Amino acid sequence: MIDEVAREPAKRVVTYDHEGNENGWLVELYKDGRLTTAYLTAAKPGAFKGYHLHRVRAARYVCVRGRMKIILYVNGKREEHVLDAREPSRLFIPPDVATGLQNIGDEEAWLINYPDPPYDPDLRDEQVEYSEAELEAGVVK
Repeated sequence: MIDEVAREPAKRVVTYDHEGNENGWLVELYKDGRLTTAYLTAAKPGAFKGYHLHRVRAARYVCVRGRMKIILYVNGKREEHVLDAREPSRLFIPPDVATGLQNIGDEEAWLINYPDPPYDPDLRDEQVEYSEAELEAGVVK
């Protein structure tokens, strides 16, 4: 066997919406020690993931399968972006922007994220969950 070749497990996690319904999964694509530098999130057709924001972490999304609507909120203002695997593009979302992901296609959709800084499981209270009603009302947590 070639010495430089290495195989390691990639963590896969089933994801759920705020009501506890399974909406897809995610898998860690690349780890640097305990930090996750890239992951893939998958959403079932019609599924919604979110809303949440990251206090210190930006997101860099690329859709590699299907179509995803990325819904953003800042101070009660809504903005939507559609990412389509047939027309690849990258979407940068800075910290403190509430984000929801909706699969608007008829197949499972896959979105790669390169968070900056990388995801750190030891960083507590960095992710904040929201309801759409809270975001529409401009609630800040």
